[in-house]
Amino acid sequence: MPISQLDKANVFHALHRGPRAFIVANAWDAGSARILAGLGFSAIGTSSWASANVYGRRDHAITREEALAHSRAIAGATDLPVSADLENGFGSTPREVAETYRQAAAAGLVGASIEDATHGPNKDTLFDIGEATERVAAAIEATRKLGFPFVLTARADGFLHGHTNLDDAIRRLQAYEKAGAEVLMAPGLPDLNSVKAVCAAITKPFNFMVGIPGKSFCVAELEAVGVRRISLASSLYSAAMSGLVAAAREAKEKGTFVYVDTVPGCWELDKYMLA
Repeated sequence: MPISQLDKANVFHALHRGPRAFIVANAWDAGSARILAGLGFSAIGTSSWASANVYGRRDHAITREEALAHSRAIAGATDLPVSADLENGFGSTPREVAETYRQAAAAGLVGASIEDATHGPNKDTLFDIGEATERVAAAIEATRKLGFPFVLTARADGFLHGHTNLDDAIRRLQAYEKAGAEVLMAPGLPDLNSVKAVCAAITKPFNFMVGIPGKSFCVAELEAVGVRRISLASSLYSAAMSGLVAAAREAKEKGTFVYVDTVPGCWELDKYMLA
């Protein structure tokens, strides 16, 4: 029998309370979601970067409707719980943000994130901590009325935008936790000591984002400093597309097809797909 959204939500909620940190594998379409599920991951995420690239655009250049349609396709392709990267909530007001997360649940998602970056003309601008907290609270209020445990992840994105004050990131995460966020996240932390300091300052599970060269650590190291969830962001998509670029360049520039002997055949990938 098909797994219900409530069942998926309960599984995702329980994963955050298990004895070990777990990995959320970020897919970019229905096919990649099925492959990742077939490889044994326990939860799927989306990536705003990969989602935008699927539409042939750069990060933060797709609409709420496009992001949710993309998420719906991924959520519908697998029995695993799916959590979406919904950027800063696709709304200029808390009310609009709340509507985004209501629609996220209607798309089959059991979790989603919200950033505190504005993505305005000045790409390095963050919402004021008070406004950012109101936006998190609006998303929480909307998702608490769903009838299942929707996991809202609140992100302090300063380190991705040149705001590298660790104390500020911690203050923001503590405010988002107080507002009701179930999971907390601060992408781009520079070292394990910073990760440890953040984990020690909060009581809700912390999600570490893999994908930044020199700032991505192994599961054992992350578990040791208190990380409960690890997401792969756009790293799997980048790895796949890097393979595409290398193979296409070989064909175009060298006229050879050595890559054919080093990649899985269609029949191997087919085993992960629906008939």
